[in-house]
Amino acid sequence: MTISVPNEQLIAKELGSGERLLWSGQPAQGLRLQVADALLIPFSLMWGGFAVFWEYSVLTMPNAPFFFMLWGIPFVLAGLYMMIGRFFVDARQRMATHYAVTDQRAIIISGMLSRQVKSLSLRTLSDVSITEKSSGTGSITFGAVPPFYGWLAGTSWPGMSMYTAPAFESIPNVRQVYDLLRGAQQKAA
Repeated sequence: MTISVPNEQLIAKELGSGERLLWSGQPAQGLRLQVADALLIPFSLMWGGFAVFWEYSVLTMPNAPFFFMLWGIPFVLAGLYMMIGRFFVDARQRMATHYAVTDQRAIIISGMLSRQVKSLSLRTLSDVSITEKSSGTGSITFGAVPPFYGWLAGTSWPGMSMYTAPAFESIPNVRQVYDLLRGAQQKAA
């Protein structure tokens, strides 16, 4: 059963000889809110608000030490990233992410600045789990799911991806892709 095959040219570069592409896709595009935002938005508003207040106070203070003026800049920049920038970084990361299922492996291609390819052999893949929303979109996670995965999944804070399991995140028709993957996994065994 072959579902949809967009991104064929990008994925074709990664296929081995005799390997057959069964499905490819991308995560949902655009700006989005996630579970972790329930805590990150209030925290970022407090952090950013205090950092801007600090910097404004120091800049408007007569004879303020130059060090104090510089001290607040990294905190203001971090606050701006947490309040606004992370949403655009996340959208850009998802735009650069492509998924594929072949008759031999699951492939995740990602990376904004450099191309990163994660290849998971269907023969040795043990844990495969699915999270499905009522709309039919969802995620397929490969491997053991770490604690608090729901809070870490899709987090665009630099370096957080090392704490999450490889996954096809926010894909449409997730149940069909999951069934296709499980079928290919049984044939590959």
